[in-house]
Amino acid sequence: MAQYIVKINSIKHITHNVLQIVTEKPLKYHFTPGQATEVAINKKGWEVEKRPFTFTSLPVSDFLEFIIKTYPSHKGVTKEFLKLKKDDELILHDVFGAIAYKGEGVFIAGGAGVTPFICIFRNLQVKNEIRGNMLIFANKTKEDIILEPEFEKLLGENFINILSDEVTDEHPHGQIDENFLKANIAGFNQQFYLCGPPPMMDAVKKQLVNLGVSEKAIKTEKM
Repeated sequence: MAQYIVKINSIKHITHNVLQIVTEKPLKYHFTPGQATEVAINKKGWEVEKRPFTFTSLPVSDFLEFIIKTYPSHKGVTKEFLKLKKDDELILHDVFGAIAYKGEGVFIAGGAGVTPFICIFRNLQVKNEIRGNMLIFANKTKEDIILEPEFEKLLGENFINILSDEVTDEHPHGQIDENFLKANIAGFNQQFYLCGPPPMMDAVKKQLVNLGVSEKAIKTEKM
């Protein structure tokens, strides 16, 4: 398996527990929107601690971007990410497939499960093909919503949030269920893309099938 050592160009918080990390891009390193790689920290004791993260930068960019949810209470890789700074190094590996765009449809994400969709939406915007796609984004609280202003700009009214642990004036409250899906989706004869915690995705997939969606039209990627 190939390895690529890259320097961090910038690192910052974009929510209270989510980092945006921008790195160098290895020569002839290619990926398609929705794909990922395994990432390790190039520090003693951490080189073999690989974790999968999705590329959120455009494939044509001369840099790589990763948007990574951190878990400060866990003694793991993402907690170590919080200690990183500019010019520290990451170890990247081969690119592997994740969710790929198969046509206009509804994207349903839970928390950090939105990351494979970021590059897909950005790429569709560049190609002027984003119209008609929808994102339903489930989070615990408003402060957990990743890239809310960008999604609002990209998708307009087709960007719908739902919060499970906080009641606000601007966002629906509760869990994604069949009634919520029926109220917010115009039709079920289209593509569906699901990414998030396995229990949530299993439940949503079952609800979609109950609403008449063909299993072949449901693309899933579990976090």
